[in-house]
Amino acid sequence: MDLESSNSSLLLPRLILYYQTTHNPDGTPISVLPLLTKPGIRVTHLIVAAIHINEDPDALTLNDHSPSDPRYVTTWAELRIAQASGIRVMGMLGGAAKGSYARLDRDQATFERYYAPLHELIRERGLDGLDLDVEEHMSIAGIIRLIDRLRANFGSGFLITLAPVATALVDERRNLSGFDYQALEVAKGDQIAWYNAQFYNGWGDASNPVLYEMCVACGWKPEKIVVGLVTTPENGFGYVHFGLLRHNVQLLQRQFPTFGGVMGWEYFNGEPGGRERPWEWAREMTTIVGPSHADTGVQAAAPRPVENPSTIEADHEEEGGGQPPPLPGDFAYYSDGSDRESSGIRKHP
Repeated sequence: MDLESSNSSLLLPRLILYYQTTHNPDGTPISVLPLLTKPGIRVTHLIVAAIHINEDPDALTLNDHSPSDPRYVTTWAELRIAQASGIRVMGMLGGAAKGSYARLDRDQATFERYYAPLHELIRERGLDGLDLDVEEHMSIAGIIRLIDRLRANFGSGFLITLAPVATALVDERRNLSGFDYQALEVAKGDQIAWYNAQFYNGWGDASNPVLYEMCVACGWKPEKIVVGLVTTPENGFGYVHFGLLRHNVQLLQRQFPTFGGVMGWEYFNGEPGGRERPWEWAREMTTIVGPSHADTGVQAAAPRPVENPSTIEADHEEEGGGQPPPLPGDFAYYSDGSDRESSGIRKHP
């Protein structure tokens, strides 16, 4: 049984940040230490992204470089400090750059060759878990094999999460992964800590609570569904302003006392501080989700009062007046160090 799923150490709601852009275009590191040192911030998990399994089994990369590249010395050191401060640090495997899961979904001998460097990275860096962001076709047998191996190798305290698009939790046809998440939950739900569901880029809408409510109506436990958000309009379609977000998150917390939490894609440029003060998104979200509590049947702390309804309405109008979001096009891969403004490439987990 997964530790986060089996005892009172599970703190809800979670506040999770993805950390893919680890460096500025000039090569200087983007520090996560303000998440520890600035007041009023309660981040529970950091997910460093994105780990890629390449054609050469020994050429594992974190974005565009080897995880042992000197550019990551500061990154890994700060993540160890985060762990020492009580934040669980995970890795993210896969994402929009395809190939990692196709290579793990082959015969057993091929699986072993490609899995071995991933195992070594997790062990060497002392990661607390692995987030499986499957945005390419993979068989359900293949994802089960990977989950089983991670659990066997790293024990019950190791966190295994998945990052489906939110629509995949209610309709297997609106899916990027190839397998049915409801079937996976039936088969291996006791080994999966939670799902970082992407409520953005046309695969979900965080500007209202309906899709989350549909997930629960379909049988998903609220504590296993984390609402995934873009932290700024720069990071994808579907950004929700804080006023409306406060209203919706706190509505869900009242409906579901074991609400799973929120995650943000991603850290380095989150609103309202942007690149200069990226930690401010986490501070705003801390005021929205409130203090954490152990999942022992205790009711969540009373949420803060909802902001002025007129403010909420204005926020909603800015997001398109509730119109259905367009279906997304193909996602282009963006890695840290690239110049987003000049390339025009949109990043996606």
